[in-house]
Amino acid sequence: MTTPPPQPPVPPSPYAPPMRPEDEKTWASLTHVSGILFAFLGPLVVYLVMRDRGPFIRAHSAGALNFQLTILIVALVSIPLAFIGIGFLLLLVAGIFALVIEIVAAVKASQGQWYTPPLSIRFVS
Repeated sequence: MTTPPPQPPVPPSPYAPPMRPEDEKTWASLTHVSGILFAFLGPLVVYLVMRDRGPFIRAHSAGALNFQLTILIVALVSIPLAFIGIGFLLLLVAGIFALVIEIVAAVKASQGQWYTPPLSIRFVS
């Protein structure tokens, strides 16, 4: 039995070329800002579209998405707790916490630093 001739290596996908580091930093920052503006939908779109463009944007978009999904869970738990009064306070604290963490994450991303938001459940990686 003869072996097939060696195949040439598969070129990288032309649909998802790697990004320049400056572009990755910009998109990573925008991912966190979109979390402030659009909750989990902004980071979800960036994660789905840009995740294969580089490790930095993948890590930041996954971190922002995980954080926003965690905040969504906290908000959903706060709704029934609002009937006994503590839900309003929990929702206020979670909102302020989310705003501060996303601003810190956007600044870290713009500086090119790796950052994972604290207290977030890891859904995607």
